[in-house]
Amino acid sequence: MSGKTNGQAKALVDRIYPVSRETFAALETYLALLRTWQAKTNLVAPGTLEDFWTRHVCDSLQALAMFPQTGFWMDLGSGAGFPGMVIAIANIGQPERRHVLVESNHKKCAFLRAVARETEACVAVESGRIESVAKRYVDSGDLPEIVTARALTPLPQLIGLAEPLLNAGSVGLFHKGRDYAREVEDCRGLWESDLVIHESRIEAGSVLLELRNPVRGQVRKHEES
Repeated sequence: MSGKTNGQAKALVDRIYPVSRETFAALETYLALLRTWQAKTNLVAPGTLEDFWTRHVCDSLQALAMFPQTGFWMDLGSGAGFPGMVIAIANIGQPERRHVLVESNHKKCAFLRAVARETEACVAVESGRIESVAKRYVDSGDLPEIVTARALTPLPQLIGLAEPLLNAGSVGLFHKGRDYAREVEDCRGLWESDLVIHESRIEAGSVLLELRNPVRGQVRKHEES
C-alpha cells in the first residue's frame, strides 16, 4: 500500500479530489501494475513508489480539482501516466470525457494501454512525437481543452512543444517544482504568454502553471493565485 493503509490512502486522495470506492480500487490496480512493470521497465524513480498516493496520485489530481468540468484532456510526455492516467481513472464512469496520453517510448505506451485496459479508463494512447501528434489534432480541429505535462522538459522547451495546441485555444497546465521561477525567467526574451501561477497543495514551493496564448517575446502577465 506504498507505506499507507487503504483508509489512509483514500483519505489523502479525497482531500484533493473525492473519488468513489470503485475509482479508488482502480487506482490500486494502477499501483499494482506499476509495481509489476517497474521491475522490468524504468517507469518512475524507484524511491517514489513508496509515496505513490501523495507524490503521484494526489499531485496529479490537483489538475482535475482545478478544472473539474473539463471534457477533453491531453497529457504530453505521459511516461507512467502522471497526471493524465490518474485524471482518466478519476473520470471513470463519465464516458463523455476524453483523455489522450502522448508518449514516444513504446514500452511506456504498452504500460499505459495495460492500465487503461485493466481499469477500464477512457484513454487513447498516442505513440509518437509530441510535435506530430499536436499538429494532427490541430489540423483536424479536435482540440483538447486542457494540455498537461509533468516532469517532461524545462518550460521554454515545453511551451515550444505545446504552442500549436495553445495557440489554437487549448490551455496549458504544467506541474513544476521549486525551481519554477528560474524556468519562468528563462522564458524571458523567448516567449510571451498569459501566465497564472497556482501553488501546489501537495509540496511547498511547487506550482501548477496555467498558460495561454504563447507568442515569441517576453512574459506578458504574471499572476499569483
